[in-house]
Amino acid sequence: MHAIKIKLLCVSLLCMTTAYAQETTSPSETVAPKYSNEFLAIGVGADALGKGNAVVAQTDNVNSAYWNPAGLVGVDKWLEVSLMHSEYFAGIAKYDYLGLAHSIDEKSTIAFSAIRFAVDDIPNTTQLIDNNGNINYDNITLFTAADYGFLLSYARKTKYPGLNIGGTFKVIHRKVGDFAKSWGFGLDAGVQYKTKNNWQFGIMARDVTSTFNAWMFTLDQEMQEVFIATGNELPENGLELTLPRIILAGYKKFNLGEKGLYTSAELDLDVTTDGKRNTIIKSSVFSVDPHLGIEIGFKNYVAVRAGISNMQYVRDFEDKQTLNIQPNIGIGLNFKNFYLDYAFTDIGDVSVALYSHVISLRIKLNKPKFDTEK
Repeated sequence: MHAIKIKLLCVSLLCMTTAYAQETTSPSETVAPKYSNEFLAIGVGADALGKGNAVVAQTDNVNSAYWNPAGLVGVDKWLEVSLMHSEYFAGIAKYDYLGLAHSIDEKSTIAFSAIRFAVDDIPNTTQLIDNNGNINYDNITLFTAADYGFLLSYARKTKYPGLNIGGTFKVIHRKVGDFAKSWGFGLDAGVQYKTKNNWQFGIMARDVTSTFNAWMFTLDQEMQEVFIATGNELPENGLELTLPRIILAGYKKFNLGEKGLYTSAELDLDVTTDGKRNTIIKSSVFSVDPHLGIEIGFKNYVAVRAGISNMQYVRDFEDKQTLNIQPNIGIGLNFKNFYLDYAFTDIGDVSVALYSHVISLRIKLNKPKFDTEK
């Protein structure tokens, strides 16, 4: 009977692995696991996702607060608003984003962004079977495992023509029901430079000072007994460290004749510093993940996009190694100050075909006018 309770509990605990999979051995110890705060690496804006997230050098709107805060200087309206919603794993996980950017003057812009990635309504079966062996489905409760990111960004044009700089202060909150939660803080910094012949280059430093997440666990007596009975150590409060990631980017736009047709391409190189990852270029110190995005459009009205990202080597059941590439496609429409973008992306394994539909909306708003004579 106790074994049945353990099995039921394990179903719920699977949803908590993001919180305590990175083990800390003491409250004062800090660890630097791979893929920490990885929900902040998914991306925002269907226009960027359709191009394989290769936008660090070209981004120039409210979404720049996430991709490269230096690009916020491209915001030319009083307020620019961006909204995005997407779902992963057949709708189990939901990803939402809100971005606001305000042009202070011709040289500077401020922005606020909020990101939520969550799995809602997870069954908690810890009380399904009582000590007498009675099953009571009314005792099943629901909880949410959610990650939140709040970004405050600022960008400014420098006295050097074509050179812009920006920075972001971010607050991270991660919560798994009433069992575990964490708060974290970090800084991002970005630079963009446009040459006289219209080449654009960008550098984005995520978690430039490293980002710390302080984890706190709250387990009742019964859950502690389950951990011990299954041979697991009780999770302890501790600090999780996210090491810096540097993105190097280059972008070029080509005009196709004089009728407004154009094409553009950007190549980004993500350099991670948390050890060897499954990427094209890797070492024991850092790894490099390239991704490429292209776009073909007509003036500012319509654009068709494609990109490749997440290049990884995978082994099949016969131990054969093949290169797996994530394809991305998208389309964007613009009517005056309204931008509607759509992206169709695969989350990693083409053979499984776990595709996601992503829709985002971006709106530019002029400063409201008030009638002061009334």
